Amino acid sequence: MTWPANSPRRPGDAEAGIEVTDAFERFSQRDDVFTRAFWDDSVRSARSDAFFASYRMEAAPRRGDGFTRRDFALRNAAWLISDIMTDRFAAQGRREGFQAPLSADTPVAAERQEVDDPAAMTAEIRQVARLFGASLCGVTDFDTRWVYAARVDTRDMSEAPHDLPEGLTGVIVLGHEMPADLVDTYPSALAGAATGLAYSHEAAISMQLAAYIRNLGYEAVASMNDTGLVIPYALKAGLGEYARNQLVITPEYGPRLRFSKVFTNLPLAFDTPRKLGVAAFCDICTACADACPVKALPYGPPSTDRPNRSAIRGVRKWTSDAEKCFGFWARLASDCAICLRVCPFNRDFSRLRHRLWLRLALSPLRRVALWLARGHGRRVRPSAWWPRG
Repeated sequence: MTWPANSPRRPGDAEAGIEVTDAFERFSQRDDVFTRAFWDDSVRSARSDAFFASYRMEAAPRRGDGFTRRDFALRNAAWLISDIMTDRFAAQGRREGFQAPLSADTPVAAERQEVDDPAAMTAEIRQVARLFGASLCGVTDFDTRWVYAARVDTRDMSEAPHDLPEGLTGVIVLGHEMPADLVDTYPSALAGAATGLAYSHEAAISMQLAAYIRNLGYEAVASMNDTGLVIPYALKAGLGEYARNQLVITPEYGPRLRFSKVFTNLPLAFDTPRKLGVAAFCDICTACADACPVKALPYGPPSTDRPNRSAIRGVRKWTSDAEKCFGFWARLASDCAICLRVCPFNRDFSRLRHRLWLRLALSPLRRVALWLARGHGRRVRPSAWWPRG
């Protein structure tokens, strides 16, 4: 696919909370810290190798609550479907869902379903996405700024060209809720099951939705962490607002979501970005930065500072130090989402009291909401999740 030159600003950026500068450059996925852990000696270590190995039970479980053999067993079982999809074409250098999009298992139908009303088709796609299990669904335009400059051939970790079809016009962004009771136990291998479960769900759901669209006669490419940065697409699709902890805060689930996407040329009506008031709350809240064990999260206002090469160039935002963050993950031999757990927006919004808190937090009375959130997000002992006796 032929890519246009970088275009720093677009209409709707301000509403989405996206501020790019003239220094903007598309991000190369080879510089993603998880990809660097395979080739960059400044990131790769015996601990990082053990971190990846532990997901296949090649490393012994650690001692301590939340890191027992059954905790690791549950985490790794939760990752199973995602792992199967990832490994299918590994011999071809395609680690799908992470360094390459998910391969299509169905062809594009020869006969095309006519779409006279893109808004009606968008409503149909939402219904189908919910049927398959997506928690949220938004639609935005195919903004090439957020597509990685290149994908990665995992045989030698070199850059490889994208093989996306020509003529893509839209991106369907899917949100996948993480189980709150597991999130409450971060950091632990047990909590890692929440991550793995979300990834396994998004692999299945995005592939099913893409197959539905291809059966209608349109191109559809299912994508997880690969191909492009999903957070800007989620913001442009109106699913939430960017926060200090590098996550998208949604009014339905707070930050407790993983996102996937489907690139398509199906005629769709694009959603409108929303400024909810999250950024204004984050301006006065530093709960995530305070709780980070390695101080990888920023204080102060958004900036264009880049702690290292694993940050995009030319975007003014809150940016974490990915090297510090990944280093802590490697020491744990599991993922850490303390910043998610302690976030004041990490609540069950099906409950009235939390919906009332949300209204307060997104209003000019946000300081009252912050005061009410003191002590929020304390860690639950992982052993309490398992049945007794």
